[in-house]
Amino acid sequence: MLGPRSLAVTALSPSYPDTHRRLALTVAREFSLAHEFVDTAELERPEYRANASNRCYFCKDELYARLAALARTRGFAHVADGNNADDRGDYRPGRQAAREHGVVSPLDEADLTKTDIRGLAREAGMSTWDEPASACLSSRIPYGAEVTDEKLRRIERAEEVVRAQGFRIFRVRHHDDTARIEVARDEMARALEPAVNTAIVTGLRTLGYRYVALDLQGYRLGSLNEALRLRPVS
Repeated sequence: MLGPRSLAVTALSPSYPDTHRRLALTVAREFSLAHEFVDTAELERPEYRANASNRCYFCKDELYARLAALARTRGFAHVADGNNADDRGDYRPGRQAAREHGVVSPLDEADLTKTDIRGLAREAGMSTWDEPASACLSSRIPYGAEVTDEKLRRIERAEEVVRAQGFRIFRVRHHDDTARIEVARDEMARALEPAVNTAIVTGLRTLGYRYVALDLQGYRLGSLNEALRLRPVS
């Protein structure tokens, strides 16, 4: 354990839901970690709001610049992130920002996969060991559509509606006036149960969505990246 030689830092970012902040506080309390919050302002960057396929680079550049400055001020030798061996295959432009800021990835360097990490977390008694993976809220907005705080807050509230119905693994993808819901395939039938269906549709329409669609392919990691793979080669 690094103990007092380390500092856990959580970004208070408009791109992440409040549930993430609460999870960070839970873990910090369970393991008596020195922990702080830092504010990030990626929404003030036009490149981030434009939501091109390299959007994540600008978000991570914002985050790592602030963490690197904090590390220098406090005398910490490194900034470390949670990147792991399973993250090598997906499209992740944020890794470029990590390299530029000298961020280290101990879990990746140790060849630990998400399954390995969950197992170790469970052994350590971490209550969040089986918490579903969750990317930033901007990942629910198709590339090319502007990222705004209004959209992010609507997505956050929409996912709260779905979570309130007991779903664990899901996303609400924002397509203007349409909410496209991805749930794990083994939970899809329940999404069509009358009471559950009505609660979700009513809740999302209250938030301003005109249409509520259930994606028959179910939840898959980074589904909006599929559009990048489908683009014709010029």
